[in-house]
Amino acid sequence: MEMPPVAPADAGRRDQGRRRQLQRDRELEKEGKLRPIRERKSEPAEPPPIDREITISEGITVKELSEKLGVKASLVIKKLVDRKIFATINQTLETKLADEISREFGASTNKVSYEEESTQGVELTEVAGDLFPRPPVVTIMGHVDHGKTSLLDAIRETNVAAREAGGITQHIGAYHVEVNNRKIVFIDTPGHEAFTRMRARGSKVTDIVVLVVAADDGVMPQTREAIDHARAAKVPIIVAVNKIDKPDAQPERVKQQLTDLGLMPEDWGGDTPFVPVSAKMKQNLDLLLEMILLVADLQDLKANPSRPAIATVLEAELDKGRGPVATILVRNGTLKVSDHFLCGSVFGRVRALMDDRGNQIREAGPSMPVEVLGLEAMPDVGDSLQVVTDLSKARQIAEFRETKTRELQMAKTRISLEQFHAQLREGEQKELNLIIKADVGGTAEVLSETLQKLSTEKVSIRVISTGVGAINESDVLLASASSAIIIGFNVRPERSATSIAEQEGVDIRLHTIIYELTDEVKRAMVGMLEPVFKETYKGRAEVRETFRISKVGTVAGCYVQDGSITRDSQIRLLRDNVVVHTGKIDALKRFKNDASEVKSGFECGISIVGYNDIKQGDIIEAFVKEKVNPELG
Repeated sequence: MEMPPVAPADAGRRDQGRRRQLQRDRELEKEGKLRPIRERKSEPAEPPPIDREITISEGITVKELSEKLGVKASLVIKKLVDRKIFATINQTLETKLADEISREFGASTNKVSYEEESTQGVELTEVAGDLFPRPPVVTIMGHVDHGKTSLLDAIRETNVAAREAGGITQHIGAYHVEVNNRKIVFIDTPGHEAFTRMRARGSKVTDIVVLVVAADDGVMPQTREAIDHARAAKVPIIVAVNKIDKPDAQPERVKQQLTDLGLMPEDWGGDTPFVPVSAKMKQNLDLLLEMILLVADLQDLKANPSRPAIATVLEAELDKGRGPVATILVRNGTLKVSDHFLCGSVFGRVRALMDDRGNQIREAGPSMPVEVLGLEAMPDVGDSLQVVTDLSKARQIAEFRETKTRELQMAKTRISLEQFHAQLREGEQKELNLIIKADVGGTAEVLSETLQKLSTEKVSIRVISTGVGAINESDVLLASASSAIIIGFNVRPERSATSIAEQEGVDIRLHTIIYELTDEVKRAMVGMLEPVFKETYKGRAEVRETFRISKVGTVAGCYVQDGSITRDSQIRLLRDNVVVHTGKIDALKRFKNDASEVKSGFECGISIVGYNDIKQGDIIEAFVKEKVNPELG
């Protein structure tokens, strides 16, 4: 189809416009405001090399890079196209790629994280008048069973150790106390040697380390580890010689042992404060707190409460009613309700803040431990939480980090421990794949590190996934696809996950004590797996109502969902798929009559031996332990 001819009047107007533009250019050339057209046509396509250093942060876009380099975005895109990378102006770039492109333009780079870049901007505008004294953060360290948690309990007048499996602290807890109208924040780190990394992380956010040594036991391996962590973190150490009330206590021997490790007591002419205390009898606790405040005064600890908050994640868990919840320690600034924040690869908005006593608060200042609600997903333990003002940029960084994490996981045949043991005997299996699910993030990370350290020349342990919360269908499917064993620590599998695991033949191992778990994996590795007892699942019942009966206690009105509940069964009480109690059935009734067994689809009343904290919605899971012939195991 032929185009209609251009009207003579339109063509004339265009020619007239071109003549006027040419005339203006000549006038500007005469005035020296514009270079001659011949010179402009002979300009190089690319600008001359840039001889300076630029700062690039993770997730930098093509547009941001071009602005830092001082060149047109089209030139940066051209460089990317030459590498067969087709990017838009708003596309994020890998830090390594951005560095290579910058070098092609002649600029050297200084790579920083998004948090470091935003923090630098605030610190440049900070003046001395903005800084105020902040509470010291104290980490309690020492060997297992030397009384770390008991000492903290004596200070807080609460009891944490009684709630822990085996009496060992398995999670990081942070608490604050007030002394002489001044606050001190305590971080209680787990005492088991497998939790070395969590203890080391406690040192990174701490100002003072209180090293607890039992006067009747002396220096032990974990005491030495704690000293190494404190020295690596370059923080002062206060030694609390605990259990001085015991008849076989030898505080002077402890001083001698620590002197050999380089901690010279002040009364011996050194610079390390030693405070003899008794957590049980509450002796000299005031003296210890005064010593902490004195050491803190010498450090001159200050922070700026008026700046946006920076915090560190101490612990993270998935709560059924509240969603992802993180325990954080505010390092600087003030965190307020409604603040938007970036925490690793998680973007969120503070919906609520809870202090260490469970009270809801509106804001948290420097050095304060709080629980944060409002995360879109689970952060990793040790992540830095940064309050942000540029929401679009923060979301972009979160998406970039999430994509990177997903790629790493993707770049990472069903088997049971017994089969692995058999294959190891025959020399077939060389790698044991594990999926770890725990009740909190810190525990999952420590289990991952602990189990991988068990690797030997003959067999290596590979943790392909760690997570928080109940074992779900996706965990079982991942285990099925990768021939992995699922380790559940303080969590239980969902009903659908259990049925799929049976269909797929996936081995799920459930534990509440870390020693038992590591021992089981060690026995499998050395070809000595000798199960003496095998647990057989019997059934589960949902608690639909509870009744308080005098001289009996709490009776749970239950509906048997699956299998059967027998009078001689052992039971686990599950709340949000987390084990809260393991025990035995005290009484099993149908209406007013005692029953030996209640099958699926029927209602019954259940009371538990020595346990009354049963709530509506809990699940009672019945099982029996049967003796198994080791040769057949």
